[in-house]
Amino acid sequence: MREAVFLLSLSLCPALQFKCESVPAHSIPLSLSLSLSLSLSLVLKMSLNMVVVLCFSLFAMAAVAEDPYRFFNWNVTYGDIYPVGVRQQGILINGQFPGPDIHSVTNDNLIINVFNSLDQPFLLSWNGVQQRRNSFEDGVSGTTCPIPPGGNFTYILQVKDQIGSFYYFPSLAFHKAAGGFGGIRILSRPRIPVPFDDPAGDYTVLIGDWYKFNHTDLRAILDRGSRLPFPDGILINGRGSNGESFNVEQGKTYRLRISNVGLENSLNFRIQNHNLKLVEVEGTHTVQTTYSSLDVHVGQSYSVLVTADQPAKDYYIVVSSRFTSTVLTSTAILRYSNSAGPVSGPPPGGPTIQIDWSLNQARSIRTNLTASGPRPNPQGSYHYGLINTTRTIILSSSAGIVNGKQRYGINSVSYVAPDTPLKLADYFKIPGVFRVGSISDRPTGGGLYLDTSVLQTDYRAFVEIVLQNEEDVIQSYHLDGYSFFVVGMDGGQWTTASRNEYNLRDAVSRSTTQVYPKSWTAIYIALDNVGMWNLRSEFWARQYLGQQFYMRVYTTSTSIRDEYPVPKNALLCGRASGRHTRPL
Repeated sequence: MREAVFLLSLSLCPALQFKCESVPAHSIPLSLSLSLSLSLSLVLKMSLNMVVVLCFSLFAMAAVAEDPYRFFNWNVTYGDIYPVGVRQQGILINGQFPGPDIHSVTNDNLIINVFNSLDQPFLLSWNGVQQRRNSFEDGVSGTTCPIPPGGNFTYILQVKDQIGSFYYFPSLAFHKAAGGFGGIRILSRPRIPVPFDDPAGDYTVLIGDWYKFNHTDLRAILDRGSRLPFPDGILINGRGSNGESFNVEQGKTYRLRISNVGLENSLNFRIQNHNLKLVEVEGTHTVQTTYSSLDVHVGQSYSVLVTADQPAKDYYIVVSSRFTSTVLTSTAILRYSNSAGPVSGPPPGGPTIQIDWSLNQARSIRTNLTASGPRPNPQGSYHYGLINTTRTIILSSSAGIVNGKQRYGINSVSYVAPDTPLKLADYFKIPGVFRVGSISDRPTGGGLYLDTSVLQTDYRAFVEIVLQNEEDVIQSYHLDGYSFFVVGMDGGQWTTASRNEYNLRDAVSRSTTQVYPKSWTAIYIALDNVGMWNLRSEFWARQYLGQQFYMRVYTTSTSIRDEYPVPKNALLCGRASGRHTRPL
């Protein structure tokens, strides 16, 4: 209707057409122009004043018809990379490793055309982008058919009602170990106040552990039923120690968007002689707490402000592993424009195995209740702590040997991907692909077994999920499609009495959370996004070997107000092959 109004305004107002250059051409479908007709006699009967008034009214309606579109054409290829001093087969996007940043603004439509020039099926997923009502575009094996070698697929995403720092990554096979990842930033709309002054610069900082082995070798180790060895190093924006630098001017403040895109390790981030002021976590403005260093667990994203307030020289940026007996360290350079000399002395040390230090830091990260989010209203206006939960789900991780091979699971189920994406099977009502209730909402205490695990939940329910970690390693979990409130975390076994220590006022809202060894983390989620959503370990070997499942947020409604239909350009595979998407 809005598109029709726009065309009608142009047909009546040729003098106004010059004002419409900013409206994207694709927002005016040719088929729509053919279907529009206006009686000439009606136009002739209108007075000039009536036409002018109608013109401006229709143009005003058209001007707000659609949010802006941003177009990306990406070619995914193999290429030689040398991040830790040896040649490896990397995954490049438009020849870049890491891939190009996505810059966007709240509510932008992102049209990302991906050409797969690899010799394997490929998918990209968008860590933290919520895909409102549209899990078809989520880019994981349970929702989206892979792009075949030599093929292409156009993702149609909207960063609806979101701000903040996120990243994208390849979700199939073990491609994440070869690259293919990049930063995503979603800026606030111009009239929405941001709780800090515009920085002098805005940098993406992708950190992560790395192996000298090619991704195919790492996958083969897992397929044989073995565990991966310890990583060989840490990368900062795809480079090893001192391979990356960030330029600053003395006295100015800069924003660093830090994402841990690695495979396993929690990492500590710090800058020699400089403080880090935390301002945003995965789309939530935070209380602006200052830290000397920051733990960034695998899969997580943080924004910090750094002021160049030290004597003019070069300083170490240090990233080191946490909770490991062998500490991996990598460095980059913070370089003042008027630097009087290179870095000197050893890189500053950081925390290593101290769990309490990290736990206390995590508890100190809270939502800025007076800041606006994507809309011009305080983030604290949603009083999650006053809503009664309708269901409690307890999820416990486990590791074990199944059929002679190493596997990982949740509530005793080790996930096995079916031959057809779960979302397509659900949409087309294809039987035999999955069954609802194939994973319990409580730990069973039984041995690990294989299944295609799907947990049924209800649309608009408000649920409590407890992530229980009985193991001696730190865990990290991500939920697609949502941002949840991290209301509590502590050591030991969770009980109902643990609710007494929940933060029900200003808990941070995010999409990835850590669970410390022999500990628990509790989250609250308002299930307001219909779809099939992946809940997974961000330890990529564990995810690959079954520590994940899909949460089916279900409603009987078929209204597009609740969920979009399958995209017209959706790839169809497995038992969905030969089906038809929506008519063009």
